[in-house]
Amino acid sequence: MEVLKKTLFTLIAMLFMTISFAQNNVAAFSKSYELETDKQYLAAVSTLKQLKVNSYAVNLRIGWLFYLNANYKESVVYYTKAIQLRPTAIEARFGYILPAAKLKMWKNVASQYDAILKLDPQNSKANYYRGLMFYNVGEYSKAEPYFDRVEQMYPFDYDIVILSAWNSYFLKRYDKAKLLFNQALLIQPQSASAKEGISLCH
Repeated sequence: MEVLKKTLFTLIAMLFMTISFAQNNVAAFSKSYELETDKQYLAAVSTLKQLKVNSYAVNLRIGWLFYLNANYKESVVYYTKAIQLRPTAIEARFGYILPAAKLKMWKNVASQYDAILKLDPQNSKANYYRGLMFYNVGEYSKAEPYFDRVEQMYPFDYDIVILSAWNSYFLKRYDKAKLLFNQALLIQPQSASAKEGISLCH
């Protein structure tokens, strides 16, 4: 009976500790949002660090706050921690891309897009920007499958249609390019880019 009482007391104590810990977490996150609204990003970081918790949520949040404060290297560090804790979390990888792009860490940016697409092959944002990275360096054949995938999902989205049109033009696939340029005109009838593309197609 005495053992049962001690066990029950221990369980109750642990329950109160858990509730208290959860309340502290909520209070710290709530405070960090208030400080973010006031653009006191480092104060918000300090609030979360006082929790002394190495959780996905804390690292993700600190990564974002450091990004907002233009502390890009620190932001990368915390987003990396978040990724390590939750490797299948796509949002952490998109978060990482923000400061990494500011630091011009293009190989790291590309690897994160590749990781996202491995987890979610149809992710339109990752496909678009992975394709755009190839397009910007003139690797049009590598960009094409990414653009095609997004255009299949969003055939009436001007940005992907016009980009896919120009990519097809640079690949000398003029029939495909002309179709896409005409499609772009249906979306934006005054598009100078689409009109120029049509005039250039043989």
